[in-house]
Amino acid sequence: MIKPFDFYFDFVSPYSFLAHKQLKKIENKEGIKIRYNPVLLGGLHNLHGIKAPAFIPAKAKHMIRDCKLIAEKNDIRFKFNSYFPIRSLNLMRGVLVAEEDNIKSNYIDSIFNTIWQDGLNMNDDNVIQKVLKNLNINPKTFLLRIASSLIKDSLRKKTSDAYAKGIFGAPTFVANDKIFWGQDRIEFVLNEASK
Repeated sequence: MIKPFDFYFDFVSPYSFLAHKQLKKIENKEGIKIRYNPVLLGGLHNLHGIKAPAFIPAKAKHMIRDCKLIAEKNDIRFKFNSYFPIRSLNLMRGVLVAEEDNIKSNYIDSIFNTIWQDGLNMNDDNVIQKVLKNLNINPKTFLLRIASSLIKDSLRKKTSDAYAKGIFGAPTFVANDKIFWGQDRIEFVLNEASK
């Protein structure tokens, strides 16, 4: 039996999206609820003093092709977002608001799909408002809530807590206090969560 484990993610990461799609299948098959932990990837990189792969030309050159290969292998509909990088700060704060409203799972799934399947410009406030309305979320209320110091501090703390654990990127998984980085480590995570 597979025990629930932690998944650290940021919407800006296409690899987090690919992991998310694989995790949804695992949740359905195993009847478990994986613990989704929002972090601000840029904040983690800054704390560690590292540069995101997308901003290292030699890595960026291969990232789109790599993501497409992974998507094909796992039968995931995927479109690299032409508006990349997506400014995810408010979207990630939105995860915390959605959690308070008991719509976290739907919110996460919708935002990931909007970015990495539909290819919409989630840097555009008008697009964000339409997506929120489709989720039956009042955009004005949402924007007020994500701007609250409580929500801001909560995401900041989740990111600094992840840093303190040694997490440096997304997606990252933690099972039995062991850290696994990258969507290609899911098999190892499942093995560890089965112990």
